[in-house]
Amino acid sequence: MNQAARRIGRTLAFVLPVVLVLSGTLAVATVPWTDGPTESRLLNASSSDASSKAGSPAPQDVLRSRLLAELQEKDPGAALTALQQEMAATPSLAKHCGSIARALGQAAVAKYGAARAQRFSRPVCDTSFASGVSGAR
Repeated sequence: MNQAARRIGRTLAFVLPVVLVLSGTLAVATVPWTDGPTESRLLNASSSDASSKAGSPAPQDVLRSRLLAELQEKDPGAALTALQQEMAATPSLAKHCGSIARALGQAAVAKYGAARAQRFSRPVCDTSFASGVSGAR
């Protein structure tokens, strides 16, 4: 009797967690997480996102272009100041600050040379401008 009880216990110890995981997965998978039909919502959302993204550039690309133009017209210092002000005004663009500052550093090297471009360096976006200058050498 003792071995039979042990065998049943081992079987339950193996089967019960598997059954619980599968039933929980199935329960989560069958819950309607949206109010309406999901297929049409996904199609509508993806088509509107695609058309709006294809028509206009991303905000960080617009900012990068504007700052590169300012760097060409004035100097890297003015562009870095404008970048710093834009990051304070629009915090959602902060994740793109480093790449924009690196692009400014590379453009400064192209315009002024590495030695002179390095003079404009300041701690905007964790010294990404300086890494752009050193990477463009």
